[in-house]
Amino acid sequence: MVTVKEETNVVNLRGELSENLEFSHEIFGEKFYNTTIKINRLSDSYDILPITVSERLLEDIKIEEGNLCSILGQLRSYNKNIDNRNRLVLTVFVREIKTIEEENKDPNSIFLDGYICKEPVYRKTPLGREITDLLVAINRPYNKSDYIPSIVWGRNAKFAKGLKVGDRIQMWGRVQSREYEKKGEDGNSIKKVAYEVSISKIKKMSENNNE
Repeated sequence: MVTVKEETNVVNLRGELSENLEFSHEIFGEKFYNTTIKINRLSDSYDILPITVSERLLEDIKIEEGNLCSILGQLRSYNKNIDNRNRLVLTVFVREIKTIEEENKDPNSIFLDGYICKEPVYRKTPLGREITDLLVAINRPYNKSDYIPSIVWGRNAKFAKGLKVGDRIQMWGRVQSREYEKKGEDGNSIKKVAYEVSISKIKKMSENNNE
C-alpha cells in the first residue's frame, strides 16, 4: 500500500463509475482506458472525475458503468491540443482499483507535495469570500512534472496569496469538478468542466523540509 510519506501525489477516491471503459492509448504494448467516477459530496452535489487505468489492473476484476469502486492513484496533467490550442488536461492515474459494496466516509482526498510555479492570484467573490488560485508543480520520475490547478479559501487564501514562485508546499484537500460557461466564436455560451484541487490544509516547507 502506498503511503503519504512515500509519495508526493496521492489520491484516494470511492464512488460509482459513471461510464464504461473507453480505449485511450497504448504505450509499449500496454493499453490504457478512460472512464469517469461520480463521487458524492457531503452536500447534495457531487463531482464527476476522469480516471485513466491500465489493462493490467483489470485482469482480475470486472469494471463497468454502475460499479462502486475504490481507487488509489495520482492526479496527473498533460497538454492536449483542443481547438488549435494547448490545454492542460487533468486525470486521476489509477495505481490500485477494486470494487466495493458501499461507499465509506472520506471518499475523495488528495495529498500533494510540490512547488509554486505561477504567482498566486488572490480575489474575492461577489459575497466577499476570499479565494487564492495556485498552480503547483508536482515532480515525478524521469524528469516529468504534473501541473495542478488548486484553489484555497478563507483564511488559508490570505496565507497562500503571500507564497512565491519556487516555494515548496504541502497541501491536503479533494479533487473537484466545476461547470462553467464560456462564449464560443459564434457568441453562444458553451458549457465546460474544469478540474482542480480544493485545498483544506496547506503549509509551506523550508529548505530542510520543516514547516
